[in-house]
Amino acid sequence: QVQLVESGGGLVQPGGFLRLSCAASGFTFSDYAMRWYRQAPGKERELVAHIEPRGDARYATSAEGRFEISRDNLKATVYLQMNLLKPEDTAVYYCNDGFNHWGRGTQVTVSS
Repeated sequence: QVQLVESGGGLVQPGGFLRLSCAASGFTFSDYAMRWYRQAPGKERELVAHIEPRGDARYATSAEGRFEISRDNLKATVYLQMNLLKPEDTAVYYCNDGFNHWGRGTQVTVSS
């Protein structure tokens, strides 16, 4: 059974940083691309970052230059380092394995 467990969210001031983690289990993690999505109140879920099994990464325009996705295939964990956070980054962040598997998400709130 696939499980994805996100953690690391919280309340941070504008300009601050957070590092999100997503622990995966139930599948061969190293074989699959992983993604981070986010969903802000009243908005649709949007893709933030994508990482291939060997580490090639792509980002949404809103995340480019501020966020970094990485993975540890031995730990079956994907990370999202978020720097220079803005109030518009406030959302619930989810990881995804490219299929219809989702964790509960982790709340990120950027506010002074």
